[in-house]
Amino acid sequence: MLADPISAQDLNIYGDATLPWDRARAAMAAGLGLPETPAFLGTAGAAGHPSSAGIGCVESAGWLYFTSGPGTRKSRNLAANPFCTLSFRFPDVDLVFSGAAQRAVDPDELDRVTGVYRAGGWPAERSGDAVTAPYSAQSAGPAPWQLFRFTPHAAVGVALTEPHGATRWHFAH
Repeated sequence: MLADPISAQDLNIYGDATLPWDRARAAMAAGLGLPETPAFLGTAGAAGHPSSAGIGCVESAGWLYFTSGPGTRKSRNLAANPFCTLSFRFPDVDLVFSGAAQRAVDPDELDRVTGVYRAGGWPAERSGDAVTAPYSAQSAGPAPWQLFRFTPHAAVGVALTEPHGATRWHFAH
């Protein structure tokens, strides 16, 4: 899983305790990569116009990964500006990460991550420095897809169940 944060800031306005990172980590371990877990990538183009798109996101070797077609707005935005957000709604906590995404092209990394996607039910394969499969989400554009590795800089978690609370975590980058 992702590395532990280096600091936490309590954002609670109702007096609840700081959310422990273990709670966010458990939510991610249980729901990341599942089709029923809402996941969105937020980007901004060179002119600063925001965009958001649904994605399929997985974790491997301590990194978060997602795919995108090279002609999509999200890929064009990331080429111009790698800073982005990843947002997730898990049953216990909402998590919004801010950080940067870089294209992953190493064959071993592509093989490892496509293996994670296959284990989750999407029949992804490496094809050169990209990913292919018989199908993908409409928002991904046509195959082949680029693989992106996300480096978190910060995350905000808001608990949806007791004990409630909100926390911002900062990560080394």
